[in-house]
This record gives sequence, structure tokens and C-alpha cells, in this order.
Amino acid sequence: MNKIALLFPGQGSQYVGMGKALDENFSIARQTFEEANDILQFDLQKLCFEGDIEELTKTENTQPALLAASVAAFRVYMKEYDLKPSFMAGHSLGEFSALTCAGAIEFKDALRIVRQRGIFMQQAVALGTGSMAAVSSLDKSVIEYECRKFSEDGQVVVVSNYNSPAQTVISGHKNAVQTVSDKLAALGGRVIPLKVSAPFHSPLMKPAAEKLAVEMNKYKFNEPLCPVISNVSALPYEGSGQIVESLAAQITAPVRWQESVEYIQNQGVDIAIEMGPQTVLKNLVKKIAPSIKIFSFDKEEDKKALKDEINLEQIVAKESKGFRHTIVTKSIAIAICTRNRNWDNDEYQKGVVEPYRNIQKMQEKLEEDGKEPSIEQMTQAIEMLRSVFITKKVSVEEQIQRFNELFDVTGTRGIFKDFEMPKAEN
Repeated sequence: MNKIALLFPGQGSQYVGMGKALDENFSIARQTFEEANDILQFDLQKLCFEGDIEELTKTENTQPALLAASVAAFRVYMKEYDLKPSFMAGHSLGEFSALTCAGAIEFKDALRIVRQRGIFMQQAVALGTGSMAAVSSLDKSVIEYECRKFSEDGQVVVVSNYNSPAQTVISGHKNAVQTVSDKLAALGGRVIPLKVSAPFHSPLMKPAAEKLAVEMNKYKFNEPLCPVISNVSALPYEGSGQIVESLAAQITAPVRWQESVEYIQNQGVDIAIEMGPQTVLKNLVKKIAPSIKIFSFDKEEDKKALKDEINLEQIVAKESKGFRHTIVTKSIAIAICTRNRNWDNDEYQKGVVEPYRNIQKMQEKLEEDGKEPSIEQMTQAIEMLRSVFITKKVSVEEQIQRFNELFDVTGTRGIFKDFEMPKAEN
């Protein structure tokens, strides 16, 4: 089986209408946007689908909007394609989406955190004080040297994004960015000013970083259910204890996207899917790691090509290992994409995270040994799913629908003909 990485975009990928097709065609996507509306107490759904682009582009709106659109796409992916990723990574804001989809941050918490993150970032620097520019056709060492050279007399300009071998972004005080931009253009670089409201990923964002750390310490975080790459280190998180420190540091530190993609390539990833609006990350991956097959979940033609790729992969897997879709793999997929209605973190940890991790470890061992699950192991997976449903407060009707889907897709209804379906309490 191929290794898959899911990639989540950051600011700049938003557009009016994003997520609308998913909302119209998949109930799980519609539930995701409705959940976001309830949590944020304003109509984020309407803002994404038919709002004013200037309102959508305000940082405090863009961040939760992109997060919701990305999580909706991920939930649809898990329901329709049902292939567990080997890695997740997000560009800037997208790192929050990646951690949320990996189970490290609760969706409700992530929405509130990124909403505040946007406000903190906008407040950190007065409008018109800072700017950013994308630079191409010059080596990053030249760009770094010129930034150091012109960061003086209280003016700051730094590299904020190492996006690809062909693109580096600079950020800082407006006058310093303009001075360096002129110098780089004279050296043969192609410089494009970016339409942003603040100098992101620069030292000017320090007040926002400090406020975000205080805000995030109000929340609890879980261990990621799959490796998530940090923008700051370009390496996977080693545990939930790194989340606050890393995401706060990310506001002032450069995004090491090129190194992040190179890392997952070196780990054997050969399929990547951009899980959110637009194709910004798809285009960057093509320049960084051409050997990785990259698809955008926002494009219908890419989703069709992805399905063809996955079908081919499954055929090869069946021929080589006798692979078939098991109750364990399907239970894992259903658990991930089931909407949560329980905001008690302790209950969630005990009833969702811990049983899920146990079944995930079981599946990894089965894959490693090339074995299919025993009836006892299948039963454990079903009980995990029951625990997830109860903890997430899923309706009895939806539970029955999900269990029927589980048995039908895996062809195991005969094995579990005596399975007792959930019953509504009197």
C-alpha cells in the first residue's frame, strides 16, 4: 500500500464559495459547517458560501473559515475514500487543521483558538506598518543575506516562508520589505508584494505569539492519532506537550514548508492530497517533490483521478496480499468522521481517544504481520465504535445506520448476525 500524506492550506487559499459543493453533496460536510456556526455563534457557513470577499479575508474570519472548510473536506475524504494517512501537515494556519484532523485539538476548541489567533495577529501591528513579498529566481541564501543587511535602525525584514526551491517569502516593516524587494529585483529576482493585512511569521508578531500561548493554555490537547509535521521544526510532533509552544512559536518563526515536504518524501510518501480550498500546496509540492503524486480535494477532476489511483492501489494490494476491507479499518474510518456532540474533554479522552488508539495499534500490527483480524479483534473494533458513538452522543438512528454500513461494506453481517443494535431509551 502507498503512503499518503494529507496537506492543509493556510491563509490566501480562501474564496467565496469554498466548501459549498461538499456541503450540498455530503451530510458530514454540512454537519461540520453547522457545528462551526453553533460554536462561533455567527453564520460562518453563509460567509464561506456567499459572503463578501473582503469580510471573508479579514484574518479573524479567514482562519476559522479555512479550518472549517478543511475539516469538512477531511471528514468527507475519510467517509468516501477511507484510507488512513501516514502523515499530516499544514501550511501556517493549516497546521491547526492538521492537528484537529489528527485528533490532537478538538474541532470546537480549534475554531475558538484560530478565531482569537486571527484577532491577536491583526492587533499585533497597526495597519500599514508591515508587509510581505514573495521572491523567486534567487537562492534563499541571497535573500537571507539581504534581509540581515537591511534589518537595522529599528526596521525588521526576515524570511517568513521557505515555500519551495522556487519561492521564498519575506516579511517585516513595510519600508524594510520595500527596500529589500528593490535590492532583490536588482539582483535578478522576481518580487511580488502580497495582499496581506499584517507581516506574518516575523518578529513583529511577538505580541500575538505571547497572547496565543496564554489563550491555548486554557485548553487540553490529545496525542495526535497520526504523525503531524510542525512548521517550526519540519519534523513530526513528539507529543501533545509540544503543541502550545510550537504553535505560539510558529507565529514569529518561518514556515519551513520545503523541508516538511522533503521529510515526508524521505519517509516514503508517494501520494499527497491537499485537503482544503484551492491548489496552492499542490503547486508547491510539484516543485519540491515531483515524484509525489499530488491531488487537490477541491477539484472534481482531481478527486476522480484520486479515486482511480486508490482503486488501482487496492487492486494491486488485493493481488499481492489478499487485502480486503476489514471491520477494523472501516471502524477506524467511521470513528474519525463521526460528528462529536460531547464537549467534556475527560469523557472524550476515555471514551474516544483511548479506545481508538488501541484499535489503531491493533490495525498497525495486523498490517505489519500481513494478517487479517480474528473474530475477537473484529469484536474489539465494534466495541470501540460503540464507545465512540456513546461518548460523541450520536443518535440511535445514526448509530444503527453506521453499524449497518459497517457490516454491509465489510461483508460480515453473517458473522455478526446476532449483533444487538442500539435501542432508544424509554
